[in-house]
Amino acid sequence: MYSHLEDFIYELYTSIGVGKPEDLDMFKIAKELGIKIVYEKRAFMFDDEILLTRGTEREEWMLFGHETTHYLRHCGHQIRMHTLFRQLQEYQAEHFAYHFCVPTFMLEELKEVTVREIMNQFNVDYDFALRRFEMFKNKLFFQSGYYLPSRKKIAVGTK
Repeated sequence: MYSHLEDFIYELYTSIGVGKPEDLDMFKIAKELGIKIVYEKRAFMFDDEILLTRGTEREEWMLFGHETTHYLRHCGHQIRMHTLFRQLQEYQAEHFAYHFCVPTFMLEELKEVTVREIMNQFNVDYDFALRRFEMFKNKLFFQSGYYLPSRKKIAVGTK
């Protein structure tokens, strides 16, 4: 069972022909989504441009995932927003990036899901891969039902 975000990313990627880790190329994805990638001193999204700071390929990919959230799911300019709303958007972008850069439907296809394998297959750094691994492991754990203290049905009502 996928979350709304996982469904969104699955639909997005399959609609543009991205189905396996090798297809996760930010320049091809940007082109398919109508996004221009520009390099600047500060990363942000503006209209149909995603401005990235130069870094390693992994850093740029993870940053692209973050900024793509703003392009796809947010509107307005953060400079004019209340601090709490801006913080919410940043939290959402961080969460989205984990699923965008390391999609669940691709993780499920791996023979073995490890932090090292996530790093290698999805071109993300150790901390990012570790967090995504934990998210995936927790999803499996909660779906299994083992987190419940008791499987007994509890009747709620009066005596």
